[in-house]
Amino acid sequence: MSQPFEQRSLRTVHLVPLTAYNEDGSLNLDAQGEHTSRMAAAGMRVFLPGAGTSEFHSLSADEIVELVRVTVEASGDNALVFAPVGMQPHNAIDIGERSMELGADGVMFMPFAHPYLCDEGARDYYHTVLDAISAPALIYKKGDIPSDKMLLELADHPLVIGIKYAVNNMHQFRTTVLADGGRVEWLCGSAERFAPYYMLAGAPGYTTGAGNLCPHLSLAMHAAFTAGEMTEGMRLQQLILPIEDYRGRAGDSYNISMLKHGLKLLGHDFGPPRLPQRRLTSDEESEIATMLEPIFAAETELRKELAGTRLSEA
Repeated sequence: MSQPFEQRSLRTVHLVPLTAYNEDGSLNLDAQGEHTSRMAAAGMRVFLPGAGTSEFHSLSADEIVELVRVTVEASGDNALVFAPVGMQPHNAIDIGERSMELGADGVMFMPFAHPYLCDEGARDYYHTVLDAISAPALIYKKGDIPSDKMLLELADHPLVIGIKYAVNNMHQFRTTVLADGGRVEWLCGSAERFAPYYMLAGAPGYTTGAGNLCPHLSLAMHAAFTAGEMTEGMRLQQLILPIEDYRGRAGDSYNISMLKHGLKLLGHDFGPPRLPQRRLTSDEESEIATMLEPIFAAETELRKELAGTRLSEA
């Protein structure tokens, strides 16, 4: 497979950056760029701007392309940026083509939002878009379609480099990874709650939303598990889990609003998520602030510890 980068570069934490809005609801690109720079400085190297936690379904094609542009510019030369594509084929092709022209490293096919799905239609969709944009691609599975059988077929496509898997059946996932035989990278799409178990089953990278609030903790957790330090990895996961558990309430409907409030507590107001995403009550905001306090403290301590280590090595 001819690739512009090593697939091993995907074996890390993939950040889905929150989307910043001005008071009038338009994109706040200055805040977006500053946040991306902070995340890159913390060590994030793979970015998925405009994806699920970035409010993909509430963004226009132009807005997604702008988020990709800012992310490419702010993340640095050693980062990978994947543009989310989906919905109508022409919409996916438009976003993909323009994003690649702006310097994106590839695209990520978002889960289908359509009714009446089948593998045959999914196959035609993927091939139509890939033929048009000719870009390295990740496939995001979050439901029955594409099936695992279809994913294994897609692994033969010269442009498919990885599968973001978010159907949390470990036996099913492990069986599929073994059947693939190493053609593509398999990635956990269910963040820190499930990442340790996916890593054991064959997914050396995972996506994060919590990393917007505690990037050093998330990266340290990944590093611990990669090094086989299971006790330390689980300790770090336990620190992060209150974020993931809160996001998972009521059918994951706190996913974005909880993180955005957390970012506001850190002094970075990205505005509320766009409707129909959940808006928080004042009681929920207070509850989140209390819940995040020890996590922020642990993140600050780790950041200082890492900075001290770098200084002593200089």
